[in-house]
Order: sequence, then C-alpha cells, then structure tokens
Amino acid sequence: MAFPSFREYCNHLESQGELIRISQPVATELEITEFANRQMKSPGGGKALLFEKPTVNGVVSSFSLAINTLGSTRRMAMSLHAESIEAVANELGSLMKAKPPTSFKEACKLLNTAMDLRHAKPSMVSKAPCQEMVHLFENHKSGDGLKENSATPSLLDLPILKCWPLDGGRFITFPCVVTKDPDTGDRNLGMYRMQVYDERSTGMHWQLHKVAARHGRRYYETGQRMPVSVFLGGDPVYTFCATAPLPDGLDELLLAGYLRKKSVELVRCKTNDLEVPADADIVLEGYIDPKEPLRMEGPFGDHTGFYTLQELYPVFHLTAITWRKNAIYPATIVGIPPMEDFYMGTASVQLFLPVFKMNFPEIVGIALPAEGVFHNLVFVSIKKTYPMQAYKIMHGLWGMGQMMFTKYIVVVDDDVDVHNTSDVLFRLCANTDPQRDTTFTKGPSDVLDHATSQIAIGSKMGFDATRKMAGEGFSRPWPPIIQMDESVKLAVDRLTGNLRKS
Repeated sequence: MAFPSFREYCNHLESQGELIRISQPVATELEITEFANRQMKSPGGGKALLFEKPTVNGVVSSFSLAINTLGSTRRMAMSLHAESIEAVANELGSLMKAKPPTSFKEACKLLNTAMDLRHAKPSMVSKAPCQEMVHLFENHKSGDGLKENSATPSLLDLPILKCWPLDGGRFITFPCVVTKDPDTGDRNLGMYRMQVYDERSTGMHWQLHKVAARHGRRYYETGQRMPVSVFLGGDPVYTFCATAPLPDGLDELLLAGYLRKKSVELVRCKTNDLEVPADADIVLEGYIDPKEPLRMEGPFGDHTGFYTLQELYPVFHLTAITWRKNAIYPATIVGIPPMEDFYMGTASVQLFLPVFKMNFPEIVGIALPAEGVFHNLVFVSIKKTYPMQAYKIMHGLWGMGQMMFTKYIVVVDDDVDVHNTSDVLFRLCANTDPQRDTTFTKGPSDVLDHATSQIAIGSKMGFDATRKMAGEGFSRPWPPIIQMDESVKLAVDRLTGNLRKS
C-alpha cells in the first residue's frame, strides 16, 4: 500500500503501536533532540514521535513535527510497504536473476514481475496536494501569473531543529534534494543537510563525491544559475530512496515507484522546471548561483558522533514555498550510534546485497555495525575457494560507489554471522597474523571524517580473517573450531526437557 501522505504514514505507525504523540509544547532548540535521542537509544530503536506543538523561539509552529519514523527494523519495513526488509530483498534478488521462462508457472511469475515494474516510471499531474498552499518570494511575484495564498511562511516559521549544543544553527535534516544533470537531463534525488541562514536561504551540504555536487560543478563551469528543489514528507519511501546507493544516472524515483507498487506522481514546481512528488508535504523551490561566493556552513553534530567543523558550501536561495494543508514536517537527528540512520543503512545493505552478489558471487553476507557509523567498518562473509580471495573482495568493494569511504573491511568465512559483532571479532582475533593478514591502501575518504590528515583523502585497512590456505603462506594444518556433536545436543535437549517436567 502506497501512503498518500506523510500524515497517513504516521497514522499507520500509531495504529501499529509504533508512534507516540506528544501534545504539550516542546522546543525545537535541543529539547526535541533529547526526546528523540532517548528513543533511538532504546532497544530496537524505540518509537516514532509526533510533536503536535513544536515551538520555534518559544512560539508554537503551525506544523507538527515527526521524528524517528524510520528508526527500527519494523518501521523501515513499513516504509517500504513490506512485511519485512528480507522480503523486499528477496524480491529484488529474483528480479535481477530473472531468466527466460521454461514453464507456464515461471512465465506467470515473470509476468507478475513485469507488472510490478510498470509502476516504476513516474507520471506527471497538473494539480497536486503539495501545492495546495503557495507562497512566492519577491523575485517571483510579478509577471508570472501566479497567485499566492495570504499565509506568508518562511524558513523561520518551519519547526526546523537546532539539534546539538554546538551546532552552527538550525538544520533541515531530512530534505529530499532534487537536481538535474544539465547535459543529460538525468534527475538525482539526494539528501544533504541544509543550515538555515535566514528566512529564505540555507547552506547546501552536498559533499565532494555526491551526484548533486557533480551537477553543481557543471553549472559552476558555465556560470548558469542552477535550479534546485527540496521536498519533505510524502510517502516515506522517498526519504529512503534519497539515501539509497544507486549508480549515478539511475533515477531514485524509479526505485520508489517499484517499492511502493505505484507510480510516483510528479508535479512541476511553480518557479523552476524541476518536478517533485505531488504527495509531498512541503516543497522548497529555489536556486544556487555559481557567481556567488561559497559560505561557511556548520558546525554540525554529525553521524560520526563528532561535530563536523565549518567548511565552505553553496548557498540555496528560496523562490517559493508550497505545502499541503495539514502538512507534517519530518526530521531526524544524527550523533553517537545507534541512531535512526543505522536502520536506514542496514536496510540499504540488505536490499542491495543482490547487486553485490552479482559482482562477487562468493559473498554470503555484508554488515555495517552501528559502531562503524556507516563507512568506517564493514564485515563481509564469503564462500572461500581459492587463495587471496579475501583481498579480491576488499579491493572490489573499495571500488564500488560509496564503499570507497570504508576505513576497515573484515572478511570472514561463510559460517560466520556478520551481524553478530562478537562472532566476527572472535574470528578476527583468532584467525589472523597481523603482519600477514592485513593490507593498507589509499583513496578517497568521507568528507565528514575528522581523523584524516587532509579532508576527503585517507587510508584504508583490510583484514583477512578467513581460514588460511597453503597458497597464502600458511603451511601448518588449520585446526577445526570447537563444536559439540548434534546428537549430543539433541540428547541433552531431551534430558533438560524431562528435568523441567519433573
């Protein structure tokens, strides 16, 4: 079931016991962060929170605020319109492995897959809920035939959070940023934090390696004003897709349509030529001017668990704000893990594991432990069949998209549960000789990594924690791991069962 609005999704979470309403006024300055952080640190990610009266500088906002709406395994599955993330991953895996049918049953199955795919392509509409209310700023009020509503909100009226004490200001933390490649017209949907500078301008923290930054560089080369639109809310699957590690040029809204089993309806923005989902809650339309100097952005309490210090980034200028009646403002916070983004990242790994397996069929599982804050640490299990195979996997993964940011990769055998950090660390300590079984390399690093000597440049380390073969410089017998016979386990199960009965 596709959710027709973010409010509908929140209502669904509440009906399933996954959301808590907070009716008393709570400050967007730090207090909502503390509420949310306590839930995110709770077992399993706690509950989603809906603040009905968030206050901005002591004044109750006209918009409610929802947070931690994707912050558990169950809520992530709900946002993907599925019973479980595994079910979605299996469906995507079957799609990628599709072969010409050899029977009527296989033909029917392939037809069902094709019917699902027809929902992937977005469609256009002329009227949209996200444009029920419109406010145009000065440079778009005359000569364009547009009529604004009497309400005149600005960025200062939205319940935008100041997340942590040393933050440089308020930050929009769940923005879905729409840009287009000026050469090909390919759309990109990304998520880049936005620091509010004043009532109609923000920073745009698209990092060096992001697709939108590449689009921006082309505009900077030509000197042309770059159209940018940002939407918040709508079907929660959009937020997930904005963070999904899709290849450059592949439209994230295609993935959204496939996941929700319904085409994403798009509407053209009022003041630029970009399109946004018609069911979004709030839309910020605007531009970036390549002729304008970059501006300091930050500090910001980031997903690394530390503050990202000030750096220069482009300035986003608003030309319009549109919104739907009864809109909800979606937000998140990041910080010392585990946080809401841990569950989003875990879902991404599960969904795109079939893609990894297409390139590396020996891979059994991949996990990004919470302590690694996404890129810092990756566990991989493989079905090892030849010497040095673990090193092939390390270098292969470092060459795939955002995996280039990974600091540490630990490769283990296929009998290890990579989601059990204790088991992986046991094999790492037991199965490695530090000099023989580690490798260093250099490459791009996460811009947010404060530990590198230079921004965006660093080193990486790989650990081969698999059983060693003769071709890997190991000539001794490899001992078996201690395990009890299954027959003895069953016998003791029967004995303990009898003891409980007596």
